Amino acid sequence: MRELVYYMAVSIDGRIAGPGGEFDFYPEGEGAQFDEYRGWMLKTFPETVPTLARQASGIADVPNENIDTLVMGLGTYRSALDMGVTSPYAHLRQYVVSSTLRESPDPAVTVVHGDPLGLVRSLKREEGKDIWLCGGGKLAGAVWPEVDRLVIKSYPVVAGDGIPLVDGKFDPTRFDVTDRRVFGNGVVVSWFSRK
Repeated sequence: MRELVYYMAVSIDGRIAGPGGEFDFYPEGEGAQFDEYRGWMLKTFPETVPTLARQASGIADVPNENIDTLVMGLGTYRSALDMGVTSPYAHLRQYVVSSTLRESPDPAVTVVHGDPLGLVRSLKREEGKDIWLCGGGKLAGAVWPEVDRLVIKSYPVVAGDGIPLVDGKFDPTRFDVTDRRVFGNGVVVSWFSRK
């Protein structure tokens, strides 16, 4: 069965974006430290690189090894739309969960108006690779019972305010740490599996 993987960057204080959806406050580092982290990310999670950036990153022809579908909220999708990109991850099946976006601006993007939990459960029953929960916090809260794994890129910065990693009801959920990697630029990547 396919798994729902929440792969996300987060600040020390648990924010995936600022109050206005900004994410440019994440420090990437420079030089060899940045190159080490970026190289690892491109090799390990190439599917998570937006289609337009894949060409510039030299991974345009890299096949989808782990993920073939993504689910995102309108806030996440809006950042691409604001740049004039209607299909940010054309190399994946794309679903946008929204109660306000009436129709998709791109035939490669499916807009889902209803039950996000039902959508995820339906996708998990299909054949294929894993499903990437691309954001945001409210959507993560809505589909929380179906999140199987977390891959959290923790950046050494405190946001102070913004969108939480999971914005939902109080529901303590135990995970096992399955792997952890620390990079020279201060980013710590941790893998978690639901107990």
